[in-house]
Parts: sequence; C-alpha cells; structure tokens
Amino acid sequence: MEKTEKQKMLAGELYWAEDTELVTERKRASRLLRMYNATTEEQEEQKWQILQELFGQIGKKATIVPPFYCDYGSNIYAGDRLFMNFGCVILDCNTVHIGENVMCAPYVQIYTAYHPTEPEIRLADRELAAPVKIGNNVWIGGSAIICPGVTIGDNTTIGAGSVVVKDVPENVVAAGNPCRIIRHLS
Repeated sequence: MEKTEKQKMLAGELYWAEDTELVTERKRASRLLRMYNATTEEQEEQKWQILQELFGQIGKKATIVPPFYCDYGSNIYAGDRLFMNFGCVILDCNTVHIGENVMCAPYVQIYTAYHPTEPEIRLADRELAAPVKIGNNVWIGGSAIICPGVTIGDNTTIGAGSVVVKDVPENVVAAGNPCRIIRHLS
C-alpha cells in the first residue's frame, strides 16, 4: 500500500504539501488559530479549549500569549507549564515534542519544515520535514530559531537571537549563529 502524503511528511520523506488531506488539516489549524488569536485576556477557558483542540497534546497550566502561529497544531506535543510569549511560530510539518517547564520568549520560531536544496526537486513542489525535540526546563530566548531535526537537552538555555542548527546537550547555555555551547551548568 502506498503511503499518503501525510505519512510521507511525518516519516521525513519528500511530500507534496498541496495534498487535499494536508490542505484540509492546515485550514482547520488556521480556523482555530484565528479564533485563538482573537481571544481576550478574560477568555482563559476559551483559550484553553482551543489549545486542547489544536494541539496533539498540551499539558496543564500551559500559557501561549497571542498571537501564535503553526501549520497543523496536531503534531505539537507539549508538557505541563509551557509558556510561549507573543509572536511564537511552530512549523509542525513533523512532530514537535516540548517537555515540561519550557519557556519561550517573544518571536521564538521552531521549524520542522524545510525544502530540498536541489532546484529540480524543490521546483517540483516537494518539501521535507524533520522532528524537533525540546527537553524539560528549557528556556529559549527571544527571536531564537530552532531548525528541523534539532534536539535540545533538559535544563538548557538558548540565548536570544540564536540559530540552532545542531543538537544541544542538556545542562548548558548555548547561543549564537550558529548556536554553540557558551558554558556548562553544574
């Protein structure tokens, strides 16, 4: 049996993003995001209900300050006490696993999606995606970019403006473009 485009996407294989199933799922996420981003500070219960419908999993006491943007939402699995400040983006064409007690400053961007470097494949409207994993007790500074396929270990801090292109181990402070370890925590 041939894989669906969604199965290819989640397997990290070339896929066609304009597939009917994928377009329908992105439209669902767009509708939920429009409602979420239009909520007020008094509508905490409504926000929570929308996040539960949008995400694949969302832990207790999660706070995501609008506006927030993602592709599907259903591929995001977040633990308890996630905090994302305003303007965060998650391109969840593959899975994004976020641990407990993760804090993201404004405009953090988490990308699973990327395009082939070979022009003939890219011009054929094919895309790729690789999962992202963020451990427990992680702080990600403002405007940091987490690239496809990256894992960030527990208890790690990523400095503002960093571009994380490779895995970052646990118990470190890392920053820069490209992101590199600045110091180890005891």
